[in-house]
Amino acid sequence: MWGFVFFLMFSLSQRIGPEFHFLTSYTPSRYLGPIVWNRRPEVSWKFKKVYKLPPAKLPEISLGEALEKRRSRRRFYRSRITLEELSGILWAADGISGKKEGIELRTSPSAGALYPIYIYFIADGVENIERGLYVYLPEKNSIGLLKEGNFRKERLRFSPQGDMIAEAPLVILVVSFFDRVTWKYLDRGYRYAYIEAGNISQNIYLACEAYKFSTVVVGAFYDTYVNGLLDLNGKEEAVILIHPVGRRPE
Repeated sequence: MWGFVFFLMFSLSQRIGPEFHFLTSYTPSRYLGPIVWNRRPEVSWKFKKVYKLPPAKLPEISLGEALEKRRSRRRFYRSRITLEELSGILWAADGISGKKEGIELRTSPSAGALYPIYIYFIADGVENIERGLYVYLPEKNSIGLLKEGNFRKERLRFSPQGDMIAEAPLVILVVSFFDRVTWKYLDRGYRYAYIEAGNISQNIYLACEAYKFSTVVVGAFYDTYVNGLLDLNGKEEAVILIHPVGRRPE
């Protein structure tokens, strides 16, 4: 009996990917029109404290060198990260880079400039701020403290790679609020959110290369547990990927 149930569940799970791709495909009759800005859902938080970040200033390194040397690195030195370095990494990930027609644009492209992605992070070794869970506010170049604590025990349970994540002084969590893009693009918006998260991930890699930091993108994590720590429901709002960050052991 149970063997048949597991076989059925396994069989159905193998069809999720192809079905998702098919059902989110566009046709001439399923392509939506121009954006109505006042319909875009907003996101709000209750912060214990808000910190203004220093202006971002990344080390000078050529794009070619950063691309050539970019690697996934999984070992971290427990030296503390400065607030200036944190500001540079967050800005590179998804910071404000300009304005056009009244719309603030970011370092990462977003479908319809809707920006469903937000950067959460756990600071366990960042100077001049408490240990805790934060969210990056690019429009204000600030960070908001959501929860205090280093969450080391929780990070150990994030993933089969929990030991590595727990060692990092900075853990970036790339979160999507899907309804900020699906209200216009319907289920196609999920594709756009994943694309945007991938762009942000590469930006984090390149910024870490400029700082000579270690980082690796972690896609294999326990969704329910990680979303629970961030108070996300895992459906309309969810973690897409994780980047532990820290100085490289020389």
